[in-house]
Amino acid sequence: MQKANRIFRIRVILALVALLATATQIFGQISTVPSADRVRERYTKYEYQVPMRDGVRLFTSVYVPKDTSKPYPFLLTRTPYSVAPYGIDQYRASLGPSEHFEKEGFIFVYQDARGRYMSEGEFQQVRPHVPAKRSNKDIDESSDAYDTIEWLLKNVPNNNGKVGMVGVSQPGFHVAASMIDSHPALKAASPQAPTADYYINDDVYHNGAFMLSANFGFYASFRPRKGASETPAQQRTRFDMGTPDGYDYYLKLPLPMSEWNQKLFGGEATYWQEIIDHPNYDEFWQKRSLWKFMKNVRCAVLNVGGWFDAEDPMGPFHIYKAVEKENPTTENLLVMGPWSHGGWGRGDGDKLGNVNFAVKTGAIFREQIQFEFFMRHLKDKKTELPEAFMFQTGLNEWRRLAAWPPKEAKAMTLYFQTNGKLGMEAPPENGGFDEYVSDPNRPVPHLGYVNAGFTGDYMTEDQRFAAQRPDVLVYETEPLTEDLTIAGPIKVSLNVSTTGTDSDFVVKVIDVYPGDYPQPAPLAGQPVPSNSVKMGGYQQLVRGEPFRGKFRNSFEKPEAFTPGKPASIKFEMPDVYHTFRKGHRVMIHVQSSWFPLVDRNPQKFVDIPKARQEDFQKATQRVYRSREMNSSVTVLVEGKTPF
Repeated sequence: MQKANRIFRIRVILALVALLATATQIFGQISTVPSADRVRERYTKYEYQVPMRDGVRLFTSVYVPKDTSKPYPFLLTRTPYSVAPYGIDQYRASLGPSEHFEKEGFIFVYQDARGRYMSEGEFQQVRPHVPAKRSNKDIDESSDAYDTIEWLLKNVPNNNGKVGMVGVSQPGFHVAASMIDSHPALKAASPQAPTADYYINDDVYHNGAFMLSANFGFYASFRPRKGASETPAQQRTRFDMGTPDGYDYYLKLPLPMSEWNQKLFGGEATYWQEIIDHPNYDEFWQKRSLWKFMKNVRCAVLNVGGWFDAEDPMGPFHIYKAVEKENPTTENLLVMGPWSHGGWGRGDGDKLGNVNFAVKTGAIFREQIQFEFFMRHLKDKKTELPEAFMFQTGLNEWRRLAAWPPKEAKAMTLYFQTNGKLGMEAPPENGGFDEYVSDPNRPVPHLGYVNAGFTGDYMTEDQRFAAQRPDVLVYETEPLTEDLTIAGPIKVSLNVSTTGTDSDFVVKVIDVYPGDYPQPAPLAGQPVPSNSVKMGGYQQLVRGEPFRGKFRNSFEKPEAFTPGKPASIKFEMPDVYHTFRKGHRVMIHVQSSWFPLVDRNPQKFVDIPKARQEDFQKATQRVYRSREMNSSVTVLVEGKTPF
C-alpha cells in the first residue's frame, strides 16, 4: 500500500512538473507581451508643448528611465500618426522600435508632427524642404527637428548629449528630413521605408501611373483635422466600400475620378484631392522630392527597406544614394530584407504571402543590425556593420557587402524574341513584333483572387493567372543550367506602338519554379495548412512596375502617341537582389493595365483624373523585337551567367 502511495505521489509530482512546464511556456509567452504596466515600472512619462522658432508648439511625450545612476541618450520619433496615448498617467505598451531598446534604457521621445493631433500649426503632406531659411518663419521638418533636439538637451535632465531618430513610412520621411542640416547632437538616424519622392516610385505615382487602390484606402481616412487639436478617438471611421471585391468596386465608380472627393468623401479628403490634381511631375512634387536636398547630413545613417514593400520600394534607395553622393564622409548604411512595408519591425520575417524564406529575418534585423547601430553611436558600443546588409532572396541568405550594387556585378541584357523566348542573343533584323488588344473596361487584375484592391504581399504573388490572359505578353528563358543572381536596378527598354494616343506598359520580372518544386517544410510544430499553395510551377513576382506612356520623354510635359507609330520607352525599376535557382526560368510579362493597383489609362491623351467613361477605348499594342527596334530588360549579374 505504501509503495502504491509513493508511486501515486511520484506520478502526481511528475504531472505537476509537466503542468508547470506547460504553464511556464504559456505564461512565459504572455509575460513577453508588451504591457503599459511594465513600461510604467521602469519609466516616468512627461508631456510638453515644445516651442519652435516661429512660436508654434509641438506636442511631445517623453519617457525617462527611473534609474538615474547614469545618463541616457534620446531616441526621437516624429509622426503624423499620433503619439497616443495622451495624458501623463497613460503609458504606451512598449517603447522604441524593438524590445531591446526598452530593456537597455533610453530617453524615448514621441512628437506629433506640426499640425497633427495635439501639435499646433498647419500640417502639410510631406512638407517641402526650405534650403535657404531667411527668417524664423521659414520652417520645415528639418528646422522642427533641430528646435526639438535643442529644447530636449536643455530641458530634460540626465541625458548624455546624444540623440538618435527612427521612423517608418511617413515617420521615416520625418527622419530623412531631419538629417538635412542636422543638429550636432543628432548622432544616428534610421529612415525606414521613407517617403522620399511621392511621384517617382513611392506611394502616389510610379513612372507617372497613379497607384489607385493604396492611395484611395489611405486618404479616405487620412484627412485634415477639423479643430485646433484632436485625439485619435475624434477621428472618423474608415471608409467602407461595402464589398470585398475591389476590382468590381473601382471599375464601377462613377467618373471622373477628380470628383470622387466630393461624391464619396464629402469634400473633406483634401490630401487626396491634392495628389489627384497634380498628375504631372510639376512644382508641387518637385519641391517635395526630399532626396534632392540631402546636404550637411552629419549623423550616421541606417537606411532600411523591404524588397517587397508595396508602398515605398524606392525611398530607401533614393535617400541612400543621395546621402552617398552629397556626404561622402558620412557613415551611410543600407539594409534590405524580404519584407513588406514595415515588416521588419514585427514578426519573424520568415515568410511573405506564399513564399517561405526559412530565415527569421525580422528578428535578426532588430537585434543584430538596428539595435547594434544605435548602441554604437549613442552608447559607444564597439560593433561593426557592413556598408550594405542585404538579404538575397531565392537563395535566402544574408550578405554583408562593401557597396551597393556590388562592384563586381556586370550588366546582362535579356531580349524579347520570337515565340515568347527570352535570351541574351539580339533579335534578327526582321524580328517583327507581338501584339495584344488592351481593353480598359476589362483591365488585367493585379491579383488572381477576390480582394479589396490592395494587399501588402502582392509583390510575391503567383502570376499564372495573368500569363493565361490574351492581353498579357509572356517571354521566358529555358530552364537555367546554373543559379543566376541579379543585384541592383532593372533597366527596361521597350519599342512599342499603340492605336490609341496614350497607353500604360506594365513590365513584370518573374521567377518561374520548376513543376516538381517541393513544398517548403513547415516550421517546427506547425503543420502545413491544407489550403497551402503548391509551389511547383509557381510564377513568383520579383519586381513589377507600370509606365504611363505619355511621360516617355518627360514627366513634366506629357506627349501623345501618334497612333501606329513606334516609340521608345526606357525606365528603371527599383533594385532587387534575387537568385533564380538552377532549373527555374526567368519570365517577363508585358501588359497595359494592372487594376486596381494602378488606375486605368483610357488610352486616349487626356487629363486622366478628369476622364469620363466615354473616353475609355480599346487599343492594339505592339511590342517590337527586331534588331533596330528591340525590347529588353538589362540586369546586373553577380557571378557568371547560365546562358
